[in-house]
Amino acid sequence: MTTPTRDEVRRAPKVLLHDHLDGGLRPQTVLELAADCGHDLPASDAGSLGRWFTDSADSGSLERYLETFDHTVGVMQTAHGLTRVGRECVEDLAADGVVYAEVRYAPEQHVSNGLTLDEVVAAVQEGIDEGTAATDGRIVVRQLLTAMRHQARSREIAELAVAWRDRGVAGFDIAGAEAGYPPTRHLDAFEYLQRENSHFTIHAGEAFGLPSIWQAIQWCGADRLGHGVRIIDDITVGEDGSVELGRLAAYVRDRRIPLEMCPASNLQTGAAASLAEHPIGLLTELRFRVTVNTDNRLMSGTSMTDEMWNLVQTFGYSLADLRWFTLNAMKSAFLPFDERLALIDEIIKPGYAELGA
Repeated sequence: MTTPTRDEVRRAPKVLLHDHLDGGLRPQTVLELAADCGHDLPASDAGSLGRWFTDSADSGSLERYLETFDHTVGVMQTAHGLTRVGRECVEDLAADGVVYAEVRYAPEQHVSNGLTLDEVVAAVQEGIDEGTAATDGRIVVRQLLTAMRHQARSREIAELAVAWRDRGVAGFDIAGAEAGYPPTRHLDAFEYLQRENSHFTIHAGEAFGLPSIWQAIQWCGADRLGHGVRIIDDITVGEDGSVELGRLAAYVRDRRIPLEMCPASNLQTGAAASLAEHPIGLLTELRFRVTVNTDNRLMSGTSMTDEMWNLVQTFGYSLADLRWFTLNAMKSAFLPFDERLALIDEIIKPGYAELGA
């Protein structure tokens, strides 16, 4: 199979399940919104500010990585700011060849200036609608509402996600530093979502190991794993190349539980030492339900094209492999089955066929 060019990767239809709205702002937008609200920034021009974000995030520490969000979240406290960020997010993803995306953020982090949780979701949805219209409907975007694992508002955010589920919100998530804040602290929220037949993903197995993944699946009932890279700790590779899966890894693979893998971000937070050593290589070879994602496009200086192109260069993946990642993601989306099928049959498969895959 021939190796695709970067332009072919850019043109290929892509599906994005793990992308943080507050991690994908344009540097120029951060500058302009900061000027509007009087927020102090560490740089005064877009180029320098963009470099500051990537340099600060490139520290090898998840906690330091999360500090960069003080500035993006800081300028996302008004309806105007949230709508603009939502609109530009859709425009940027569509320009990168993304045909379906679930974009997540924590509404509770955007109420400092008096917005209600409901007003936050409405403002973001307005931006998504504007962006979708501006791109002639080339992309479908849904919201995922995130609760912060170190706070105590997860049930409230879960109820908000259910209230908005027919108006643009596809599901729920919890995020934030894993160590010391296990997903079981939010069991009430997850049980509520299950009773409401609602979808949710959980950040697990990024900075913390197998217990976090086990709890997310077996105690909380997660539909998908945000990151999940540490599932590799339950896989043993022998000197002869033989592979043995532990019980948890086998369960994750057998049940086709989707892994929302974010390679560039994982390198920054120290979850993997290099892309060549990233668990995505072995997990793909073992045919786990692997998906490729951006996490935070601003902090990682990345895009879906960048993520896939880097995998092509590192692992020699073909367009057929990229198609496999994309179909994995579309099958795993929190979108009704008929809508997923339509995107697969009418957009994704024809798009790859046009490129020769």
